[in-house]
Amino acid sequence: MAPSSESTTIPSLPPSKDELKTEIKAEAPKTVNAGLAQLRSFAAGGFGGLCAVVVGHPFDLVKVRLQTAERGLYTSAIDVVRKSVARDGLARGLYAGVSAPLVGVTPMFAVSFWGYDLGKTIVRSFSANPDQTTPLTIGQTSAAGFFSAIPMTAITAPFERVKVILQVQSQKLKPGEKPRYTGATDVVRQLYREGGIRSVFRGSAATLARDGPGSAAYFAAYEYIKRRLTPRDPATGKPQGELSLLAVTAAGAAAGVAMWIPVFPVDTVKSRLQTAEGSVSIGGVVRELYAKGGFRAFFPGFGPALARAVPANAATFLGVELAHQAMNKAFGG
Repeated sequence: MAPSSESTTIPSLPPSKDELKTEIKAEAPKTVNAGLAQLRSFAAGGFGGLCAVVVGHPFDLVKVRLQTAERGLYTSAIDVVRKSVARDGLARGLYAGVSAPLVGVTPMFAVSFWGYDLGKTIVRSFSANPDQTTPLTIGQTSAAGFFSAIPMTAITAPFERVKVILQVQSQKLKPGEKPRYTGATDVVRQLYREGGIRSVFRGSAATLARDGPGSAAYFAAYEYIKRRLTPRDPATGKPQGELSLLAVTAAGAAAGVAMWIPVFPVDTVKSRLQTAEGSVSIGGVVRELYAKGGFRAFFPGFGPALARAVPANAATFLGVELAHQAMNKAFGG
């Protein structure tokens, strides 16, 4: 039965606490389905990875060549660039080995960001407050970041192996000598012929040892900087408004630096391990490096790595955020 017009004259009572909670809950923004959110993270991560390769590969090439060259071959990072361009030309000199990361980077970064999103879900399941709208602590974010490296290693290790081999082969050539490998596919074919699947995946343990703590620092630093740069209401101190793309870029750059500082020695060992001829071990590589130059021997190419980390990771997170924005507009957020 419809209410009479007289009922509208009755003054309304203030809502109870339970009613207020119901209203707030009803007005809260809808959360995206967990499976759909992970799919979007997968797609956005792939696009962010492509951005990272285009911007950062020349820096990475310089880093790897410094890490693997015999002492005295190069005097500095600039010397690597000069000699590489003089020997192979501008494009080939700065983008040698780029085919492997271009092919592998989409699934690599896609799996990384998907794994990070899945890691956050797992961390929340062990939390006292599993609500998806509640921000994770920086420690929880770090744990989710570490988890992201576990599935990513299965893709990262073989592609890194191919990439570093192609990056360093020209520096070992004598004048007039033809390169051993013609491209990424040829590297995989020859590695498999020589040592089977184990040869293709050499350095997987070192890759996980680098990417586990590296990813933990990476995502934790990104979230921390993002929160510090997010506009806040002066009265309540609560976050308000959207983070600018400039702030996203700054947070991504800082995350890249935070990732490399604790794990760079592990990366040097990985590069040596993956480019070495014959049968080698992590322990053998570590002993050889230390015997040649002590602790400093684990840090060749550290400057180029940090120089790459700033633009490459800024491009990564900018690409990820732009991809998320595009998907939100296209499919709803």
